[in-house]
Amino acid sequence: MAHLTTHGTPPPLSPTELIALADNVGLRGRGGAGFPVARKLTAVLAARHRTDGRSAVVVNGTEGEPSCLKDTALLLYAPHLVLDGALLAARALGAQQVAVGVTRPDVADSVRRAIHELGPLSVELRVTRLPERFVTGEGSALADALDGGPGLPSGRKIRTSERGLGGLPTLLSNTETYAQLAVAARLGALPYRRVGVPDEPGTLLLTVAGTRVLEAPTGVPLARVLEYCGTGPGQGVLIGGYHGTFLSPAAARTVTLDRAALAAHGAVLGAGAVLPLPEDTCPAGEAAAVARWLAGESAGQCGPCVLGLPALADALEAVVRGGGERALAAVRDRSRAVARRGACGHPDGTARFVASALAAFPEEFAAHAYGGGCGRPVLGALPLPGSTAPPAGESPVAAPSEQLVVDWTLCRGHGLCADLAPGVVRLGPDGYPQQAAMALPARMRRRARLAVRRCPALALRVRPAAG
Repeated sequence: MAHLTTHGTPPPLSPTELIALADNVGLRGRGGAGFPVARKLTAVLAARHRTDGRSAVVVNGTEGEPSCLKDTALLLYAPHLVLDGALLAARALGAQQVAVGVTRPDVADSVRRAIHELGPLSVELRVTRLPERFVTGEGSALADALDGGPGLPSGRKIRTSERGLGGLPTLLSNTETYAQLAVAARLGALPYRRVGVPDEPGTLLLTVAGTRVLEAPTGVPLARVLEYCGTGPGQGVLIGGYHGTFLSPAAARTVTLDRAALAAHGAVLGAGAVLPLPEDTCPAGEAAAVARWLAGESAGQCGPCVLGLPALADALEAVVRGGGERALAAVRDRSRAVARRGACGHPDGTARFVASALAAFPEEFAAHAYGGGCGRPVLGALPLPGSTAPPAGESPVAAPSEQLVVDWTLCRGHGLCADLAPGVVRLGPDGYPQQAAMALPARMRRRARLAVRRCPALALRVRPAAG
């Protein structure tokens, strides 16, 4: 009732009307890729002929990016707005089911309550809680998980608009995209276009510093967003999350948040993450920590992810430890080795992040590679699971509670553990693990236990972390 009092009842729209609306307001997906929604709708409609008119709608609320909270905010505080947009699309497309994928238990509960409040529907509407992984939100992985599969990218160049949920043509888009569609349907194209820039009207949901979500018009100056959140550009601002691009402080003070302005700096807004690096944190250490986490988020399906990303993280950490020109060259070589070779976009995105960090902070990486480092701690300004993004000067939350431990009396150097738990186990030149006890992030516990079970020499175990 509160939702309807605020927003009113959404109008029914025919397929032609919905496509025209999405086209007139220039609506693009807000999950990262920015694909035009009108083209997605058109593709699903065209593909329905091979399934006797059957189709599906999927809402991607998984938000595997640690620096983003906007989808969580929407589904916790305005779930009906998201469901309105998804049902609007489903009815226009003649879809028989709407599936919402999430990872957080509180978000799942919020969506279930909203579905219950809607009462009986002609469309099947369900929410499913999925594994909390970076790759869960990839289109084919999300559709697979919602169908009861392992939730891994297919590696095939088949769009979900052709074959998605249950093998049906599927409109798959991000939580915010459906919310924007619901708002545009209520307002109409002309009132919707009164906010924002002409080529990209409307508003954006932004997550700033991994902790705050705000809505702003497209074309808003980045400096104004940062000032509103009580911060500045610091040493630079990472735009677009952990597959994104660093902007220099000078660029951050002048750029506006729209596609054309960001493209001039080689950046895209992606899922709306805005991450300023404060002056008192180490950029090289922050980047190395993110690269290591990204390596651990591999789907484990292709060599560039399973082997290439841990090797890239190793090389970047070697730079931070003072590895000299050899370590810097290894970072460049490893980045080239994984680019454009993965089963999904994860290797490319990770290599792009590393290359952007090197380009944005060359003096910092040189100071580490050739000297004693910068002398600053890593504060966790680029948030990762198990930590928070604290205000400048405060320390991040602490360490994993478990370790993966090697029994040297049994280990025979098979190396299978490094394949099964990339980013946790790193092998030395002799093929044996480099450490006897390795910190075990929560996201890697399942894979670490798989490595324990499959170790041919029974040399691995998981134990509580010391201290």
